[in-house]
Amino acid sequence: RGMRHGFIINESTVVKSVRAAVAQAEKAAGIAVKQAYLSIGGIGLDEIRSYGEVITSRADSEISQVDIDKAMADSEERIQEKVPNRKILHAIPLSYTIDNEKVLGRPHGMKGTKLEVESLFITCFEQHINDLMSAIESTGIVVDDVMASPLAGSLVMLGKAQKRAGCVLANIGAETVSIVVFENYTPISLKVFPVGSTDITNDIALGLKVPLEEAEKLKRGHGTSAAYSKRKLDEIVSARLSDIFELIDAHLKKIKRDGLLPAGIIITGGGSGIATIEDLARASLRLPSRIATLDPGQNGKVRDASWAVAYGLCVWGCSGPEEDTGIPGVRATGHSLLNWLKQFLP
Repeated sequence: RGMRHGFIINESTVVKSVRAAVAQAEKAAGIAVKQAYLSIGGIGLDEIRSYGEVITSRADSEISQVDIDKAMADSEERIQEKVPNRKILHAIPLSYTIDNEKVLGRPHGMKGTKLEVESLFITCFEQHINDLMSAIESTGIVVDDVMASPLAGSLVMLGKAQKRAGCVLANIGAETVSIVVFENYTPISLKVFPVGSTDITNDIALGLKVPLEEAEKLKRGHGTSAAYSKRKLDEIVSARLSDIFELIDAHLKKIKRDGLLPAGIIITGGGSGIATIEDLARASLRLPSRIATLDPGQNGKVRDASWAVAYGLCVWGCSGPEEDTGIPGVRATGHSLLNWLKQFLP
């Protein structure tokens, strides 16, 4: 509440919602909440690719972590003028080259004169982040760090095999559709589109001349469609979903991955419950398609995939340096809380 397309339009309403959520969390946990990790989504998120290079610093030409960091820093410096008013959330190295020869894996410890890096930067409007942090911190909560929502969700919705082979995770929300594309364990692209399942509800309301409440029920398959043509309802829903998948396909073509992701598209979010969405995705994208699910815990109680971003933030917040997952700052650890959270991992 108080937000649209992922940014604040009414701060007082957002603050009220945060206070209510914190109160519920404190009551359930039995402890005071003082710090939090923040995920940010919406149309303010975007990506930009860059390139950096550095001459190796050691006399024996062995590449050190310092060289790698300098190459990434050079890569970031090259995009500064292209991203005014934006904050870099994640800096992700995609590939390395040593003396014009592509490196398979990390270059650390290898030898060469010049190190080059191709990188992906995930950015967001700085004002959107500042507004969200201000609203949260006005409730007395300290924001420890910020993560892009699509990446947070991917931590628990995608398995290692899917990330290795290549896949796209699509979150169909109320007002936006966000996608993140993985290949060789690494996120290679992220995009947010300003369309969502609310647009389907509006289309149904206009097409069938029914109130929004009834249109929402019909979209979810819970309404009484006896008075309406089911064929017309299906056509309305299919038309909007086709538009959404055309946007996704156009982006996959842009990054040269259309029809080339063996693990296919994994669909999550509130819009994933729409009937026929799996078949439409498969036909539109020419990819395997399935609805994302979370395995239940040992007690069988936690199943709701709509909490995927929250679970992902918890995993990220508990992370340590033991194991790199391809996303800076997202690692697996042996913390007791993370052991509990592992029940949600694919």
